[in-house]
Amino acid sequence: GTTLSWTLDADAGRATNQHGHTVALQPFMGVLGMPPAAPGRYSTVPPRVTGGNIDCKELIAGTTLFLPVAAQGALFSVGDGHGRQGDGEVSVTAIECAMERVALRFELLPELQVTTPRARTAEGWLTFGFDPDLNQAALLALEAMVDLIADQYAADRATALGLASVVVDLRITQIV
Repeated sequence: GTTLSWTLDADAGRATNQHGHTVALQPFMGVLGMPPAAPGRYSTVPPRVTGGNIDCKELIAGTTLFLPVAAQGALFSVGDGHGRQGDGEVSVTAIECAMERVALRFELLPELQVTTPRARTAEGWLTFGFDPDLNQAALLALEAMVDLIADQYAADRATALGLASVVVDLRITQIV
């Protein structure tokens, strides 16, 4: 395959590759997460229920990401800057780039009882499902969304599932 080399112009908010293709920058951090409960060394490559390589282009400035904290005293990890990425990150990489500055704010909210990652964006809620099997990942994300809808609207699961069928979009953040 062809390797694309991107030149970033942060002031103009654009990236141009060696073939002259130009796209608007939409920067975000790909890795955002906490470690699992068991002690040890963990790769940041696979996403987990505690976060990690989420690679979700909606996790931009102004978005709130909610993650379960599985290990007391755990440290948060952030990295894998992206200038832009399409859903699926289908060639395994996007416009990967260093970030000069990333500002994050942390708050512990134990009353939420979050068991899987979820995010609140300007457009609405996101839930995530991570599994090597795409069907299982979709089911995990849908289950988390049905739980969220049931909680947000004091609805039973059947009603929440009916609402999900009308308003929920299932998307793939990464094929890798």
